[in-house]
Amino acid sequence: MGIVVQKYGGSSLADADAIKRVARRIVDIKKAGHDVVVAVSAMGDTTDDLVDLANGVSPLPPAREMDMLLTAGERISMALVAMAISDLGFTARSFTGSQAGVITDSVHGKAKIIDVTPGRITQAIGEGHIVIVAGFQGVSADTKEITTLGRGGTDTTAVALAAALEADVCEIYTDVDGVFTADPRIVPTARKLSKVSYEEMLELAACGAKILHLRCVEYGRRYGIPIHVRSSFSQLEGTWVVSDPQTSGPSEEDTMEQPIIAGVAHDRSEAKITVVGVPDKVGEAARIFEALAEAQINLDMIVQNVSAAATSLTDISFTLPRTDGQVAMTALARIQAEVGYDKLLYDDKIGKVSLIGAGMRSHPGITSKFFAALASAGVNIGMISTSEIRISVVVDESSVDDAVRATHSAFDLDADEVEAVVYGGTGR
Repeated sequence: MGIVVQKYGGSSLADADAIKRVARRIVDIKKAGHDVVVAVSAMGDTTDDLVDLANGVSPLPPAREMDMLLTAGERISMALVAMAISDLGFTARSFTGSQAGVITDSVHGKAKIIDVTPGRITQAIGEGHIVIVAGFQGVSADTKEITTLGRGGTDTTAVALAAALEADVCEIYTDVDGVFTADPRIVPTARKLSKVSYEEMLELAACGAKILHLRCVEYGRRYGIPIHVRSSFSQLEGTWVVSDPQTSGPSEEDTMEQPIIAGVAHDRSEAKITVVGVPDKVGEAARIFEALAEAQINLDMIVQNVSAAATSLTDISFTLPRTDGQVAMTALARIQAEVGYDKLLYDDKIGKVSLIGAGMRSHPGITSKFFAALASAGVNIGMISTSEIRISVVVDESSVDDAVRATHSAFDLDADEVEAVVYGGTGR
C-alpha cells in the first residue's frame, strides 16, 4: 500500500497512557497494509526541563554538549513507543537520527538537513518492522558530531524522511485538529482549513503560526510531499498542505475558487532594532547587514526612512528573533565608529500580525480593509511589510490579540460555531 510517515509531538507523548494511545494508532496504520515510519519528539516538556537543568549547571553550556543532552529526550520517546508497539504484537525498531541516516551541517543547535541516507530504515521496513526515529537530531557530515535541528526539528525530520523514502504522505500529529484561520486560543471561532497551499503555509509558518515549522513546509514543497496536519487525540480529518488545493488532496469537493484569505497569523517572539542617524552613503546599509549576517542573525522586516535633506542621515529599522536581540546589538555596537551612525534603539515589546492568502493577487482592496480593521480596534501600526500573498504589520505587543480578532472578523473568517479544540494545551 506504500509508506506512511508520521510525526508525534511532545503533547501527544506526554505520559505512558499517551504513548500507548499513539502506539495503537501506529499499529492501526500497519494493520491497514501500510509500511510505517514514525518520527517522535521528546515527551511533554522534557526538552525545556533539560534546558533548565543545563542552565542550572552552567551559565553558558557548550553548544556541543547541549546537543548531546537535548537529543536524549527523543531517544527516550523512541524506545518507549517501540516498547508499546511490541506489547500490541508488532515488532518495532527504533533509531537515533544518526542511525537513521539524517545528515546535517555542523551548526550546533540549529543544524540543517543536507541529506538522508535511509539504508537501515529501508532494511527494517523490508523485514516487516515498524520504524521509530528520534526526531530533532542528526549527525554532521563534516565533524561526525551529533547535532540538533532547532525548534520544530521533528517536523522537518518527518518530511525529510518522507522525501527520502518516497512516502505517500507525511502525517504531522499534534494537539489541534489541523490548521486554523487563526490561533484558536485568541479566536475561539477560528475555522479549520481543509486544504492550504505550500506557499500560504510557508507564509503562515514564517509569520508565527506554530502548527508547522517553516523548514518542514519548505522541504515538503521542494519534494512535493503531501503533509496532513491532524490531531493525535481525535479521528477527525485534518488539514492537507499541498501544491494546489483545488486539484490536490484526498477529495475534490472544493469550490471553483480558492478562498481569498487563508488566515491571520501572529508572532510575539520578535524585537525591533532601529539604527539612528546612518550616513546616506553607498555601502553603509550593506556594512550593517553584513555584521548581522556574520553574527548568524536572521532578519524579518526591514524599513529604511527617506534621508533628511538637511543632514543626509537616515534611520534603518528591522525586526529579528527576540532571542538574538542582544547578540545583534553587540554586533552593531562594534561597527559604530566604522559606519558612523548616531545610536541604537531596541524594542522587545512588539508583536507582528499578518494577513495571508493567495487570493490577494486578484482581489483589490485587501490592504484598505486590513488597515481599516486595525484602526477600528484602535491598533497603531509601527512597520509594514508585504509579499505577493501577505501583509504584515508590527504593533505594540499589548495590541496583538485585538488586532488578530478585528482582522479575523473583518474578513468573515469566523465559523458559525466553535470548531477548534486544543487537546494537549500547547499546540506542539
